[in-house]
Amino acid sequence: MNVRIQRFAALIALGFAATASLAAADAPAPGKKVNINQATSTQLTNLPRVGTKVADRIVEYRKTHGQFNQAEELMEVKGVGEHLFKELKPYIALSGPTTLTTKVSSRGTRGGPSGKKTASAAATTASTSASASKGK
Repeated sequence: MNVRIQRFAALIALGFAATASLAAADAPAPGKKVNINQATSTQLTNLPRVGTKVADRIVEYRKTHGQFNQAEELMEVKGVGEHLFKELKPYIALSGPTTLTTKVSSRGTRGGPSGKKTASAAATTASTSASASKGK
C-alpha cells in the first residue's frame, strides 16, 4: 500500500513538472515581435496559426489601406478574427524591427487533444480499469 502512495505521489510530481514546462514553452518569448507594418509575408508566417494565405492577406491589406495605426486593425484582414488576434497580440508590434525569427508553436490552440476526457472516454477508461483490477 505504501509503495502505491509513493508511486502516485511521483506521478503527481511528474504531472506538475510537465505542465510547468509546457506552459513555459508556449509563453511568448520576451521581446520577440513582428512589426506588422514592415514584415514580409515570410516573417508573418512565424506568428502562431498564421500560414501563407493569411500572411499574404495581411501584406495585401497593408498595401491597399496603408500602415496599421492600431494592432486591432489586423482583425479587418480576412482570416484574422478576435480569437486569433488574442493569440497574436503578444507578438505584434507597429514599429521597430521584427525580432521573431522562428515559427511560434500553435500547439493546443485548435481542436486537438487537450488532456480533458469526454464523458464517453472517461466511461471507457473507468470500465477498462475496473476490468483490469478484477483480474488481479
